[in-house]
Amino acid sequence: MTLSPLKPIPTLVDQVCARLARQLRDEPEPGDGRLPPERVMAERLGVSRTVLREATKRLELQGLIEIRHGSGIRAVNRLHKPLSGSLSLLLPDVGERLRQLNEARAAIEPEIAKQAALKAKAADLRQLRAIHERMQNAESHDEAVEADIDFHRTLARIAGNEILKLMLESLADLGRESRRVTIGNVGHQRAVEHHVAILKAVTAHDATASAKAMKHHLDEAARDLFAKTKTKR
Repeated sequence: MTLSPLKPIPTLVDQVCARLARQLRDEPEPGDGRLPPERVMAERLGVSRTVLREATKRLELQGLIEIRHGSGIRAVNRLHKPLSGSLSLLLPDVGERLRQLNEARAAIEPEIAKQAALKAKAADLRQLRAIHERMQNAESHDEAVEADIDFHRTLARIAGNEILKLMLESLADLGRESRRVTIGNVGHQRAVEHHVAILKAVTAHDATASAKAMKHHLDEAARDLFAKTKTKR
């Protein structure tokens, strides 16, 4: 007698998770992304409220929805949330966390810049220039930090690799912390100059120069961060 492995049968919770995730992706909720009340969703799906509640908790942990008591369930796009939330637990020392952040960015972002150079369209370049101007004209550290993050996030979108994009987004909160240190230490003009070089290379669709400019940018940011940390000690 030949026995073949049994295929696991999805539970009701698994099925509800898959159905909701697919629908949220294919048919985003309009307005503020608010989903129907729990009772209504359970009736439409033909499951108990207990099953629906377990499924929505799982989707919240995955960063697809947000559950607020008193105001219901809202669709969000925070797929990076699980990794982002675990970094402070995994690396409780802030200095070490930021050091490893720079190592991770150095491994990811030159490739993002390279792919962005190969795939950038005219509309993408216009968006990058607008973000760059925003950073250039920033009147506060916070404005400069957010424009800096948007510049790198937009490069990741242009690169068109969803895994690289998600990895970078997972580091965004920690990246904000790192930028506050470096921009607070040396100002944002140095980052502006580095972005000019990256933007120029991406505009020329020069993949090699784009990766090189990004690596230089990250190396300099790491030096600024290390100098600030050393001074504090």
